[in-house]
Amino acid sequence: MAGSFPLPVFDNKSPLYEQLYRHIAGAIQSGMLSPGVKLPSKRRLCALAGVSMSTVETAYSLLAAEGYVLAKPRSGYICAHLLPAAPAVPAAVPEAVPAAPSQWVCDCSTSAVDTSVFPFSSWARITKEAVYENPGLLQRGHPQGDRPLRTALSELLAQYRGVRCSPEQVVVGAGADYLLSLLLQLLPEQRAVALEDPGYPAAYATAARHGRSAIPIPVDCEGMDPEALAASGAGLAYVTPSHQFPLGVTMPAGRRSRLLHWAASVPGRFLIEDDYDSEFRWSSRPIPAMQGLDRGGRVVYMGTFSRSIAPAIRVAYMILPPELLARYQCAFSHGACTVSRFEQESLRRFVTQGLYGRHLRRTGNLYRKKCALFTQALSAIPGASITGAEAGLHFLLTLPRFSETELVERAAAQSVRVHPLSRYCHAVSPRPSTVVLGFAGLSEQKLAQAAGLLAEAWA
Repeated sequence: MAGSFPLPVFDNKSPLYEQLYRHIAGAIQSGMLSPGVKLPSKRRLCALAGVSMSTVETAYSLLAAEGYVLAKPRSGYICAHLLPAAPAVPAAVPEAVPAAPSQWVCDCSTSAVDTSVFPFSSWARITKEAVYENPGLLQRGHPQGDRPLRTALSELLAQYRGVRCSPEQVVVGAGADYLLSLLLQLLPEQRAVALEDPGYPAAYATAARHGRSAIPIPVDCEGMDPEALAASGAGLAYVTPSHQFPLGVTMPAGRRSRLLHWAASVPGRFLIEDDYDSEFRWSSRPIPAMQGLDRGGRVVYMGTFSRSIAPAIRVAYMILPPELLARYQCAFSHGACTVSRFEQESLRRFVTQGLYGRHLRRTGNLYRKKCALFTQALSAIPGASITGAEAGLHFLLTLPRFSETELVERAAAQSVRVHPLSRYCHAVSPRPSTVVLGFAGLSEQKLAQAAGLLAEAWA
């Protein structure tokens, strides 16, 4: 055995025990040392390799712990049986390409917010307080989110959105898409999901990931068409009644009552109310949530702080009616909340100390001013018409003398990014010659520049 044992060649780059361990493990993996072969005794290996007893003992201990060798009493160490490794296939590694600077002088994104008004000092203070004053937050929390935050959210939603719920019904999660995914797992019997058309693309993608049939339902000037919904055969409908994305329409009370009647008329039907952009209205006070009108427990209410605070604040929430809450507690009671407990506590303090309300007033005034500035400048373009600017952080612009593609391409030629309305359409034909423009992420100076560049592009 001594003559057939492959001796290592040591260097100064790592400890000797580690080099010896890797050498023997590699010989076993490659088949150089066959299964069942007895390794040299510790004393013999010390002499062969010229190393100390502690080096050999440590290497053999690592090999035994990882299962490369088996320790036989009074017999020493035997090589374990390993299946041969699959032949290595060289992977094609693309060359690193340096990140190119953004080609857009102005990006009219619908998802950006104005970070200049983020309350950095207040957020830093409450985050520090949450860390230093609550060491217990290092422990595992409630799967639905910590109760103090859920209590604060239920009170906030009751005050600002007319939502009727208890803290027990609130589920906190990292993003609205995650919560929608969670909700679909609670409703395995609902194989068909009715979605707004045009509508939120991520909702379609989430339904597809869960193997659901996404049924596009047309949206008119009052929201989702109830007759098309009734004829769809779906038992679950996803709507954005307060500020429909991307058309920007608000669902009136009559249409809401028809959807609620649809949900209540058959057992097991549910409405998902995504309260998108509900915090920002320019022509009236915020419209109360549809969930507040629900008396039969048929509405799942969903909201997020990604628009009102910042997209990076990955905190969303949903309000489950009693029937679905029981399912959730049965299926997910052993899980963990996907939002850090420190972030939950920071948000709770932000809400309960009145900082969130103050921030909403400040951002609301700023966005109202930006919306007026941008729409007024774009309205001066001959033939342009603007819709959906009464609320939210985006609107539609229609310019009939160009096609949708021409509008997008001409804007891109001026380094201004706009989105075609067709991007959000799934079965319906988009309104001709229409693009979607967001304004929240651009400064007032950039908005004026964007309006000037678009006027030149679409002249």
